[in-house]
Amino acid sequence: MKIAFVYDAIYPWVKGGAEMRIHELGKRLSARGHEVHIFGIKWWEGEDTIEYEGMTLHGVCKARNLYVNGRRSISEALVFAVKLFPELRKENFDLIDASVFPYFSCFTAKAVSFLKNTPSVFTWHEVWDDYWYEYLGRKQGFFGRIIEKLVSKLSGNNIAVSDWTKQRLEALGTAGEKIQVIPNGIDIKMISEIEPEEGRYSAGMGRKIYDIIFVGRLIKEKNVDILIKAVTFSKNNFPDFRCCIVGDGPEKGALLELAKKEKVYNNVEFAGFQEYRALIGKIKASKVLVLPSSREGFGMVVIEAFACGVPVVTVREKYNAAQSLVEDGVDGLVVELEDREIAKGVEKIIKGETRYRKFSATSLSKAGEYDWEKIVSELILYYNRFRV
Repeated sequence: MKIAFVYDAIYPWVKGGAEMRIHELGKRLSARGHEVHIFGIKWWEGEDTIEYEGMTLHGVCKARNLYVNGRRSISEALVFAVKLFPELRKENFDLIDASVFPYFSCFTAKAVSFLKNTPSVFTWHEVWDDYWYEYLGRKQGFFGRIIEKLVSKLSGNNIAVSDWTKQRLEALGTAGEKIQVIPNGIDIKMISEIEPEEGRYSAGMGRKIYDIIFVGRLIKEKNVDILIKAVTFSKNNFPDFRCCIVGDGPEKGALLELAKKEKVYNNVEFAGFQEYRALIGKIKASKVLVLPSSREGFGMVVIEAFACGVPVVTVREKYNAAQSLVEDGVDGLVVELEDREIAKGVEKIIKGETRYRKFSATSLSKAGEYDWEKIVSELILYYNRFRV
């Protein structure tokens, strides 16, 4: 098949769950003999169209800021949608797979699909619904919600990255039979080959450097401030308690000050952005991954932690899809978004080596469900429904 993926952000120039998904699926589809094209913003120097890891990348417009004042740029999304039309229309494809966010490009993909008589599918990484009001305010949020609703009516063929996202899409009025769940994945083989980071070990639990680790952008909805306050409580019971925070973002300065104020600055390592292998090494060197986000479309780092044999503590929040990946009390815990509750959850997992090993073994076993090779096979079966 000749397949076109549509998404403005392209890996590795932009790193995120959606970008990683398209990249990993695309290169595996290519390895299985399919012709893969990705249409996005031109993040690279040189020609507008380049070959990369067996795929053809199309830069339909010059690089622009994806975010303005911490929010996705509306003007960027509109420019990309307009510039996409002539480029996507140039070639004939067997199928167009458009990532829904940031929405406007879905109208372009659907128009080209209609004009070229090409099947199209929409991939939903998350559904915001009334979260639009929180993100943009009452007035602009209303229009965001309307556009999302329109897009949900635009396609009869939808992929949701989780059952959680499927349920939220059904709540918008999309029939369940029009939604196929094909989750995000991980490279199990590669992760298994990476060694844990070495360093000064924390007490107990074998050769572990960190008691807890957080991975993500340092933005308000990740609630890293609450995590740092949780470290304050854990330090009372474990004076040498160690926390690693991987990531960067606009909240970093405030979080550094908070760590000093809470007198846990020496207990918290701000590791910044990490290349992937180094990141996995840090996760493997940690006892528990904590993800206290108010909003997650999927929570890729959860299954990466599982593949490292590391249980997860996440939070019970309306827009946090990551909680659907964790079986409470089995491979991790789902707790309230409150510093004491997070601290208690972590301590419940790490207190007692026998209990911890059980959590760890269950996590590792669950990771096998998310291997990219398994997922790309599911995707091909789904795509084959549309072959003429």
